[in-house]
Amino acid sequence: MRAIFPRMIRGEFRGRLGGFALDASFSVPATGITGLFGPSGCGKSTVLRCLAGLQHLPGSLCDVDGDVWQDDSTFLKPHQRPIGYVFQEASLFQHLSVKANLVYGAPRGDAGGAAGVIAFDEVIELLGLARLLDRAPRNLSGGERQRVAIGRALLSQPKLLLMDEPLSALDRLTKDEILPFLERLHARLSLPVIYVSHDITEIERLADHLILMRAGHVIGVGPLSDLQSDPALPLATARDAAVNFAAIAEAYDANYGLLTLRVDGGRLLVPSGPVEPGARRRIRIAAGDVSLAREAPRATSILNALSARIVSTSPVGPNEMLVVMGLGPNGNGARLLARVTRRSWDQLQLAEGIEVFAQVKGVALASERGVSEATK
Repeated sequence: MRAIFPRMIRGEFRGRLGGFALDASFSVPATGITGLFGPSGCGKSTVLRCLAGLQHLPGSLCDVDGDVWQDDSTFLKPHQRPIGYVFQEASLFQHLSVKANLVYGAPRGDAGGAAGVIAFDEVIELLGLARLLDRAPRNLSGGERQRVAIGRALLSQPKLLLMDEPLSALDRLTKDEILPFLERLHARLSLPVIYVSHDITEIERLADHLILMRAGHVIGVGPLSDLQSDPALPLATARDAAVNFAAIAEAYDANYGLLTLRVDGGRLLVPSGPVEPGARRRIRIAAGDVSLAREAPRATSILNALSARIVSTSPVGPNEMLVVMGLGPNGNGARLLARVTRRSWDQLQLAEGIEVFAQVKGVALASERGVSEATK
């Protein structure tokens, strides 16, 4: 019987580009959104160019869901690779209408939505482009231009979508306008996406998996929440550290406007509008919004106090401790982070393996129309 392997994207890119040395190896699922994150100049865009075939580093490997695009004997040029590429700038054809821009790179006969391809009408609906089709690019806002660029990349019928800092040229208000469209694409399309950004808030809202880079090297690969809660990696020790994970809507209390969410190892109450039971939502809990108690809190305005076990600890500076907890009495559930003072650590006699209550003061709940902040 033939073994069934998971769909994967494998990259091994090594070489020098002037004074810059790249040595980046990773294997990520060929589904969902994989964030490629790190500081400016760490090699993120170079890895994306290697995936696209725009950069040739001899001796490297690129394998997308079993199709070898590069190895010791193969190198497919960019036009031979079924990719969609979205750059920082939309770079639309100014002499063409929005509709003509959208179908420009579409394979002949596919623009109308033939079976097995990304349909034109679906892209228009997902990206909210219906009222823009007859406009010229010069009459579009920055966010509208970038939505058209994304639509054009999708209609090229790619096997892999590459997005290189697609929001970096936009202001904060325009970013907030376009992020919900990207979330809708993520929810509705099975197309794998490699998403480059140096903005962790974009990665947290969109990514399932993460490739973490520093100085030309991959220093972490895995599910986003795993890398966020790994104290050996810089995400966990950052001042704005947080963990994102999936939650399932269980019930809605219309009297108080509270949504019950089931997460791995517990339940959360979150202020929200009505949500259908069974709907999946992404939540974000910042380390600074979690405090610890040795006993179940009583008479408090904080809605959520979850049973947890301390999994690991590490000092953050001379007077703080970073605490990683697993939800549930046995600590096998989703991971949470907390930062506590050394004084609190000592007074509560905290230690690895101890059961605690994680008091969650704030939860960011992502929905199809963006993120709402739920507090206390």
